[in-house]
Amino acid sequence: MAATVSMTDGERARVAAAVTAAEASTSGEIVTILAASSDDYDDVAIAWAAFLGLAGLIALALFPDFALGAYDRLTGAWAQEWPAGKLFGVAALVAALGFTGAWLLLLWRPLRLALTPAPIRHRRVHARALAAFRIGAERRTTGRTGVLIYLSMAEHRAEIVADETIAGKVPADIWGAALAAMLVEIKAGRMADGLIAAIGQVGLVLAEHFPRSEDDRNELPDRLIEV
Repeated sequence: MAATVSMTDGERARVAAAVTAAEASTSGEIVTILAASSDDYDDVAIAWAAFLGLAGLIALALFPDFALGAYDRLTGAWAQEWPAGKLFGVAALVAALGFTGAWLLLLWRPLRLALTPAPIRHRRVHARALAAFRIGAERRTTGRTGVLIYLSMAEHRAEIVADETIAGKVPADIWGAALAAMLVEIKAGRMADGLIAAIGQVGLVLAEHFPRSEDDRNELPDRLIEV
């Protein structure tokens, strides 16, 4: 996993204060998580490396004379007949070089992420957000009124996941305004402001549907969780 995205202590304090302020008018509980990345995408890197290794074999099959002639020139050998064993050896070498070279290139995470199809990135972020919600918020409040705001920086994607009581009253698309408000700020390089904007929007929705009761207590941490 990529290194954790860090914020200043002042920014963390501002985010926590925004959660506290939003929860002052609602019995809902807001949890914020900032992730550097939602997945290592090792399987994608392996798939690309295997594909490029296979591409090398296909090129060898399509242009054998060129490939074998190049091998002779590189090794200083005279033009010769190629026995089957040696042909298979060259084929194995081409596949191994293609796979290894691609894998080494894909150790550079920006390239690995750029070569990961968007639908895969979106599914991984969603799955990680759900996993984080189940660990940190789901059914951990008395009225099952927890909401997770999850931001994954490498994928430039955010998710809002709500507990079952909230999901039963609030349509999922209602969180679109909160996500839009967050992404506007984040695109401008203001990460803390983006989270604070989303927290404010979520707080308004929760206050409308789940106003704070007199005996309400804070059941989940207000602080920003960084992973």
